[in-house]
Amino acid sequence: MGHRERGGAELIVQIETGDRRLLAGIDRALEEAALRSGEWLACRPGCTPCCMGPFAITQLDAIRLRRGLEKLEGTDPERAARVRKRAGEHAAAIGPEYPGDAETGELRDEYALPESMDDVACPALDPDTGWCDLYEARPVTCRSFGPATRLGEEEFGACELCYVGATAEEIAGCAVDMDAEGLEAELLGTLDESGRRGLTIVAFAVR
Repeated sequence: MGHRERGGAELIVQIETGDRRLLAGIDRALEEAALRSGEWLACRPGCTPCCMGPFAITQLDAIRLRRGLEKLEGTDPERAARVRKRAGEHAAAIGPEYPGDAETGELRDEYALPESMDDVACPALDPDTGWCDLYEARPVTCRSFGPATRLGEEEFGACELCYVGATAEEIAGCAVDMDAEGLEAELLGTLDESGRRGLTIVAFAVR
């Protein structure tokens, strides 16, 4: 194994260790958000509106998804094959309109993703069960969508299906910081320095 290969393997170990810390922090924040939100939180297994259409993910998300798919291939190769098949079909369908490089998957303009794909399910979503086949490896966007999360000192975001009947003040009272330590930005900076930079979408990450 050459020096570059050793460095690459060591980097992935470093990134995955940091990613576990990041996800643990996000999980704790979401648990707190769920406690604060109570019945206002509408997210339930099988609720899939947020699983429709392509969306930007980071290279950190892409690494996690690929590792998740590798794990699934070891435990349930048929299910993993279905994920890959759906990813290939998704990539082929979006290819002509993809605002980036359809060969490498690099996404150059996340705001130009085609509206024609808005009703197409994420490749990780099992259409028969409504469950995510890569749930444990899902992107940070998926993990944080639903409960109220702070976007800035005075702004917060939440799924439109949640907090029905709640006032803006009540929603703000439920909001949590997803990554107060800025760990995701730190990990992405390390990846960027290694040449693994930019955005992509789920289909290109796992096809």
